[in-house]
Amino acid sequence: LSLGILQARILRNEVTCSLCVKYFIDLVTLGCGHSFCMPCLCLYWEEGQWPPRCPVCRETPHQLSLKTNIILKTRVFLARRTGPYDVPRSAEKMCELHGKTKNLFCEITKEVLCLVCCMSVEHGAHTHCSVEWTAEEYRQRLLKIMRSVWEKIQENKRNLNRETNKIRTWESYVTMWKKMNQTQYWKMFYLVYYGEKHRLEKIEEESKEIFQQLKESQYNMDLKRKLLRQIYEELKELCCKSDMELIQVRMESVQLHMPRPVVPQLSAWPIPGLIDWLNQFQVYVALDNERVTPCVPVFEDLRCLLAVPDGPGVNNSPPRSKYFLAWGAESFTSGQCYWEVDVAGCCNWAIGFCNDSWMRDSDMVLDSEGIFLLLCIRENSQCSFFTASPLSPQYVKRPLGRVGLFLDFDGGVVSFVNVANSSLICSFLSCSFSSPLRPFLCSGHS
Repeated sequence: LSLGILQARILRNEVTCSLCVKYFIDLVTLGCGHSFCMPCLCLYWEEGQWPPRCPVCRETPHQLSLKTNIILKTRVFLARRTGPYDVPRSAEKMCELHGKTKNLFCEITKEVLCLVCCMSVEHGAHTHCSVEWTAEEYRQRLLKIMRSVWEKIQENKRNLNRETNKIRTWESYVTMWKKMNQTQYWKMFYLVYYGEKHRLEKIEEESKEIFQQLKESQYNMDLKRKLLRQIYEELKELCCKSDMELIQVRMESVQLHMPRPVVPQLSAWPIPGLIDWLNQFQVYVALDNERVTPCVPVFEDLRCLLAVPDGPGVNNSPPRSKYFLAWGAESFTSGQCYWEVDVAGCCNWAIGFCNDSWMRDSDMVLDSEGIFLLLCIRENSQCSFFTASPLSPQYVKRPLGRVGLFLDFDGGVVSFVNVANSSLICSFLSCSFSSPLRPFLCSGHS
């Protein structure tokens, strides 16, 4: 091989992506030093396992911070003007009137013209730009659309993951919800046969309807996933076209209507006399060990479990919060007790009972033993309910005011009720309390 051909090949390898083997578009460089097209990297990591790795050296980047190599981007821009992927000069369209190369683009008529045509009476007052710069502007507009599509792909991915998790846990939740209501009815001796039977029938009817909605939502999101990927890949192919081909493409906005996830909620009907019955066990809870902290491990654990890893170029970090924590001054070792907490105006909170070992920050994790908590956490403008431990989603309407907490230490039951609605939220049943339990509350504000 001649030295010139060898140098040309080296240059071509330097300015082409190893994934698509075409000129870089939206070039980014990983910490290991290897560079790729941003769209190629997005698609590659979307298909691969998490955490992401460099496609060349397989190194796992410590952070997903992607750098821009300005010098290399400039070389790509220059190489695109003369490289083998562009239409050769001899094949460029020549002006039939003047025999000159048509290398200028008219912004008004959207025509490719020669210099003499641009100076004519017909085009003299129009704005003209070189084909190369016009094509580069088009590429940047396409890349902006692609970034928007990619964000929608990640949003749909998160929603699809959540919908799949809801379907996976729905049947076991409905079974437990029936058992919670059954237990509460028997405890109240209220319409033991008719009330209980009627409630269980309504739960079964509602649960089947919501489950069907979840399946339909999952199907629609999967279709949207395929459509978004197809749009993204088509836009990427447009970016790779030669300058002359690209400026002939009509730029149109991409309308992306995203399917919204189902918010499954079983009805929590009022139980007449519930609050009056609970009030006979009401106690005054004095708080102790009060403090404010920017980080609570139990919430950090929950956010990590709920998070779906985003691809590069998407920042979905939740806003920082400050948390108020407090424990009851006294713990309970027997009998029954009831107290209430007002959660109005707060979307990140945790209330319940815990053993004394959970008073240390280092031990406040989700999978701890001896915690019986109801947690509410805000995710993307939507609040979700969970109980811990073990961690389980709760599909009932979020209380906007006072929540009642009932502990039957000897019976092994912890229940949470919506005071305003006089309805059950959830219960821990058949528990075995091996140590004293202390009231706990935590609230967070962004």
